[in-house]
Formats: sequence, C-alpha cells, structure tokens
Amino acid sequence: MSSFNPFSGFFSQCSLKSTFLSALFFSLLNVCTHAQSLPLSTIDSTLDVLHSQSMFNGVVLIAQEGRVVYSKSLGIAVPDSPEPVTSHTAFNLASVSKQFIALLLVQLEEQNRLDWDDPVLKFVPGFPYPDITVRHLLTHTSGLPDYQVLVQQHTNTLDTLDNDGFLKLLADIRPALLFSPGEKWKYGTTGYVVLVSVIEKITGMPFGEVLEQQIVRPLDLKNTFAYALSAHVPDRSRAVGFERKNGRFVPNDLTRFDGVIGVGGIYSSAEDLLVWDQALYSGKLASQAALRVLFTPVKLNDGTPVNYGFGWFVDSAARKVYHTGSWLGFRNIIERYPESKITVILLSNSTDGTAREAVRALMNGQPAHIPRTQLIRNVQLIDGTGSAARREDVRLTDDRIREIGCLTPFPGEQVTEGNGRVLAPGFIDAHSHHFGGLDTHPEAIPSLNQGVTTIVIGQDGNSYPMDTLQLFMNNHRAAINIASYTGHSTLREQVMGPGNLFRTATFAEVDQMKAILQTEMHKGSLGLNTGLEYEEAFYSSRNEVLELAAVAARSGGRYMSHIRSEDINMNDAVDEILEIGRKTGIPVQISHIKIAKRDQWKTSLLLLERLQAARAEGIDVTADIYPYNFWNSTLRVLFPNRDYTNMASAEFAVSQLFDPEQSIVVRFAPNREYAGRTLSEIAAMRRQKPAQTLMELIAIADQFGKNNPDYPDGIEAIMGKSMDDFDVSNLMLWPHTCFCSDGASGGHPRGHGAFTRVLGRYVREQKLMSLETAIYKMTGLTADQTGLPERGVIVPGNYADLVLFDPETVIDNASVKDGKALSDGIDKVWVNGKTVYENKKSTGELPGVLIRRKQ
Repeated sequence: MSSFNPFSGFFSQCSLKSTFLSALFFSLLNVCTHAQSLPLSTIDSTLDVLHSQSMFNGVVLIAQEGRVVYSKSLGIAVPDSPEPVTSHTAFNLASVSKQFIALLLVQLEEQNRLDWDDPVLKFVPGFPYPDITVRHLLTHTSGLPDYQVLVQQHTNTLDTLDNDGFLKLLADIRPALLFSPGEKWKYGTTGYVVLVSVIEKITGMPFGEVLEQQIVRPLDLKNTFAYALSAHVPDRSRAVGFERKNGRFVPNDLTRFDGVIGVGGIYSSAEDLLVWDQALYSGKLASQAALRVLFTPVKLNDGTPVNYGFGWFVDSAARKVYHTGSWLGFRNIIERYPESKITVILLSNSTDGTAREAVRALMNGQPAHIPRTQLIRNVQLIDGTGSAARREDVRLTDDRIREIGCLTPFPGEQVTEGNGRVLAPGFIDAHSHHFGGLDTHPEAIPSLNQGVTTIVIGQDGNSYPMDTLQLFMNNHRAAINIASYTGHSTLREQVMGPGNLFRTATFAEVDQMKAILQTEMHKGSLGLNTGLEYEEAFYSSRNEVLELAAVAARSGGRYMSHIRSEDINMNDAVDEILEIGRKTGIPVQISHIKIAKRDQWKTSLLLLERLQAARAEGIDVTADIYPYNFWNSTLRVLFPNRDYTNMASAEFAVSQLFDPEQSIVVRFAPNREYAGRTLSEIAAMRRQKPAQTLMELIAIADQFGKNNPDYPDGIEAIMGKSMDDFDVSNLMLWPHTCFCSDGASGGHPRGHGAFTRVLGRYVREQKLMSLETAIYKMTGLTADQTGLPERGVIVPGNYADLVLFDPETVIDNASVKDGKALSDGIDKVWVNGKTVYENKKSTGELPGVLIRRKQ
C-alpha cells in the first residue's frame, strides 16, 4: 500500500522552467523541516505580548514527528476564576469537530455500511432532498441553507433543538436549496449536523457513544468528548468561552444553537489533538487508503476542484491540511504539514483571533501583525448618539475603537491623559470643498483644526470619479477621510459637453448619464448630488433629475441637493426635492439650508413645518447647515432668472438677495484690487450704484473667462450677507439638520471655523443647544444622513476617528479679515487610530482613506 501523500499532483502542475521558484519554495519549506528552524522564539514572544494586551487566552502546541517542540498555556479556563488553561484543558473545538465526524464516516464506509454517493435519504427517513448524498454533506456542496439561519427564522428563543429536532424542522419547512447539489461549494454547518444523525442512524447509538467507542478509547484520549445542551450527559470539566468587553471578561459560551452536534460540540485538549494527529499517520483508526479521502480536494459537477476534502481544508501550495474553528468565545486551529510531520495546534476560549492569525503567519514565514493599542484616559465621553456625557477611558487597537470603561494601561501602552476634557467622534463635514487643497497640503489643517476627520465631497453637482479619488488617496495620501457623491453637473458635462449645458438633456443623454451614475454607485459613491441653482444644472428638467435619483435609489444611495432656488423660487425648489424623495423613496437632503430673500426672513418655522409634514408622509428629508448668516458663491447666483444685464433684476438683488454693504468680494481675477472689499466699496470706487456695479462685474468676469479659458482658479466669488440669525438658529435646531462647513482651504471663514464656531458661540455662549446635541449633529446624525458606516459614534468596533477638546475654550478664530486663523481648544485629533493634529500642528501622519458606500 502506498504511503499517504495529499500533494501527489502538485509537481505535475509546475513547469520545469520554474527552477528559481522551486528553489525558493523548498528553502521556505526547510523552515518547517527542522525543529530548530521553526520560529519558536518569535511565536513565544508574540504570544506573551498578545496575552499582556488581553488578545490571547489559550494553548499553543507545536510538534514534529510526534514530539512536542513547543507548548505554551496562557490565561484562564473560566471567567472570574483562577483556574488556568493547560494543555489538558478541553476546549470547544467548534468547526475543528468536523474532522472527527468525517473520520467516523470513513470508518463506516470502510466497513461497507455506507457509500459516499449514497443519498442521505437512505439513512435518514423523511430527509426532504433525495438528490443530496453523503459526499455532498461532507464537502459543503449540498446547497443546504445554514443551520443557524434556519433555526433563527423558524424557532423562538426558548427552543433548543437536538439533531433529531433539526431533522424534523428540515422536513417541515423544506427550505429551498441555495444551489443544486454538487454545483457550487459554500462552507456551512448544516451538512455536518445532518451527518451526525446519519452516524446515529447507521450505528443505532448516540453520537457521543460512537465517538467514545471509535476514537476516544482506541487512542486513550483523556479530555475528548461530545457535549451539547440537549444531551443528557453530565457536564464535564471544560473551558468556558468568553469575550473581553470594556475591560471585563464576559462569558460567551453555549447558546440555544448548541443543542446539536455538528456546528461544534466536540471538546478536546491540545495534548489529545496531538494524539489524534499522530493517529492519522498510522492505521490505528482506519487504513491509509480509507483516510486518503479526507485530504482529497472535492470536485464540483463540472470538474472544478475546491480546496476542501472531508472535514479538512487542503492547501496544496503550502503543502498542508488544516481546519479552523470559530464559534462564540472559541478560536481554534489545527494545521498539519504531512511531509515534514509538523503539527500546529492552537486552542483559545476567547473571541479574539489575533493570536491564531499571528501564529499562522509566522509558521508560513511571514511577519505577524501585532496590533498597536493606545489608551485615552480620564475623558468626558460624548459618544455621538446624543446621550449625556460620561466619565470613561477609551482604548484603541490599530484603526478601531476596542473598548470603553474603567481601563488599566497595558504594559508599555501609549497613554493620552484626557484631564477631564471632552472626547467626541471626529466631526463629519457633510458638505465640504476642502478636497481641492489636499494635493498641496495633505495635512488638512483647515479641517483638522476644527475637529473634522471626514469630509463629504462631490457637492453642488461637481465631483470626481471614484477611481480617480482612490488613485489620489493611493498616490498622495491625506490626513483626513473622504467620501463622495457623484455630481449631476459633472455627469452633464461628461455626456453633453461643457459648452452645451444651457438646455435640457435629451432622453438618450439622460440614459448615458444614468449608466455612468450606476457604475459610480457600484464603485462606492454615496449617491447623487445636484447644484441646481448653478448654470451647469439650472437648465435640467425635473424629470432628468428624477430619473438619475431613481438610479441612486436602486443602489441604496442618497440624494443631496443645492436646490434650484434659495430665494424667489424656493417654494418650488423645495417641492422638487420632496417630489424626488416621494417618487423614488431615496433619502433627500437639502444642502446648506437657508432662507436668502429678505422679505421671507423669519419664515423658517413655516419651512420646517412643511419639511416635518413631508417626513410624516414618509419622505426621508433632512438638511445640513453652516453656522453663518452669509454665504460664499458666485456673483451670478444673484440673478435667479439669469438676466445679468437687467437693471431691475440687479436692483432686486441688492435690495432682497444680499446686503451690498456687508457682502465682500473675496476674489476677482480681472482686478485684484477689488478682492476683500464690499460691493458697496467697489461701487464707490467706480462711482456707481451697487446694482450697476454688480452687473458690470459679472460682465467683466465673463469676458475675462472667455479670454482666459484655462484660468486655473475661480474668476470671481462673493461672500453674501443674506440671512437672518433667527432663521439660522431655527434651522440649526431642527432635529434632522446636521452641520457642515461648505468651506474650502481659503475664502469664507467657515473653511477653518464652522464646527468650532458651533461649539464656542452657539453652544457655550448662546446656549442654543446642549453640547451633546451639537456633537450628535456633527457626528452620529451626519453619518446616518450621508450613509457612512462605522463612523460618527464612539462604540467598540467603529473606526477610531476622534477629537479631544476643551469645551471651555473651544472657539473659532477665522473671520472675514483672516479666514485662515486656527481655532482654539482642539487639543488632539485622531484619524483611523493615528494622531494627526496636536497643539495646533500636524503630526505628519496621513492615515485618511476613501470611504465607500456600504454595498
């Protein structure tokens, strides 16, 4: 009889020309050939570090040719108990149990009591799938839905099914198969739950007794047994699964799903598993010919091989077989290298799988990832949910929040002393134009100095393709995160041409825009954003926008709009965005909500009543706002009818749409002397009335643009005073309004101070709202309204975007005269777990990422 070799076909797949690669492969293989070459010291030190950080609790055993060359046990067997884990401790093997079930079936097949291609119905009367065979169940090719999903859907929380009970459930509900048997491979637990019943039906014995008779006694195993909640057997000494929650070890052991065996249910120790491993090299349990099927990759109906045998994964490239086990508070693995006779066993009764992956990496000649932890102590935690502040410590691990509570520093851990200051989620700027400055200033000080860690771009209808943004983040990096909408105006320019936008789009052009938008949605765009008051999109029809919004809606995206009018046609503009929300079901957000027409000032409560009525109707309408009573845009928006040479319209603008005495022209390329002056001051210089000057400046800027088509920056811009503080405050207070800056790295002071202005002037000085509410409107609410997953709230598992600030001193300093003055009171900012801003300076770290919409 030939000796067992699960990799007999390996070399036939390799070209003889691959001499170098073969030499490299065998040099790596030699690492696992001699015990003295194994990375044992590195594994040992790694486990010590991970245990000191509460990331490993369990046993690691490594053997070669049956001889233990490394064994280490760290931690406790039971939470709140001094009993230590040892190499004798029995752990719930979870899915490592599958190999024992498979071996019992190999024995039955060798005794001619079953055939691999026998239908399961032959052994289990009433099994509702006549085409599913024993082989299908063993190899995860049956198409059966997952056991846990079925039990959750069709039982209640008081039900604990045993294996027979689960068979009855299958017969009763007859769930549809995920695919035809043998057509695909999908790992799951259902097949092995049914196989336990197959074993019991063939042998006429409870599974635990079969395991005892066929494996435990022949191998003289000391701590191996079957255990399920539904089994009427005495509770054996065993490790209890747990997880670390907020500084405490909390049991995470058996649940009602553990009434069956097959999901797990077999317990064993590291020493017993080594005996088991060695038995697979001998004929003690079954012949080598019979055992070979365990390690033979399955083939699907079309002949496609899959890297799974019977209860074992087969990694031909690494020349090993293995299986992991993960269930509740257990993370296990057994890896076998048959040629070098090396075996690696790791058993852990903790939910943290870091050590398992570290040991696997080291055994494969790769560096192990040891997470970086840091502790932020003694803070007033405002978590981004609107809940009251509370005194806490917060621990980070790499880029995530790990735990919150009364925490003690780990040995050598980096500690930030909060000194009672506020720790909040990093602020999310719902409407930002800061991306334009990141190419030359990736440290993102304009955003970070006000506590912003994520900017949402693609605003006012203008955007970059998602691939372009990812390429930028790959090549340049940035200190802040970026998420983006797809701009309607950008779609129009791409399809219609930049010089052909002052018209409605044809049906064919809309279809082209829809196709591009669909692609961008698949790539992670947050949704569709329009700038309908601007000329690039002003001439679009409602139907054009509606059809595009429907595309974003079907992909689970959102709609945000600088609506068509914030002044004379505001009623109609609001009606349009509500119609989009009503007809498509998409969440709709009004960008930088405002009331800009003077004779409509102090009507904000009426507007909010309308929006609230729409929400009651089922329209998910929301808004964002910046905390200023003056805006920043082009001179052209002051002519809602686009009649730039109409004196009556110019007079209407200066009397109703903005105050020329308080509105400052911040940029005017044709005459730079005008920059920084009010429109009234410029009019005086020109010895004109403000209305005449307004018309002429637009004409001059237009001619300059024609003469300088490649002019790199905006030609003109104005900060227009046109809002009433009463309305600004009311709109800010609406529960569905979040905050934004609508700012850039220069110009309007909102680009450097919007968020600190809210905290200092509206919260501390005016007491317009509580600090907790303001932070919620900057974080958790914004994340919800823009669709940003795992951000905006300080909770374990979320990304570690954080800001530490002093609520007594935080204030904006940016003003019209000095728009780039840095804020006070922002002590420290983290993005994805790295400190990016401290003491009003960049740390040089650039950990920002492109956040994609969760598909």
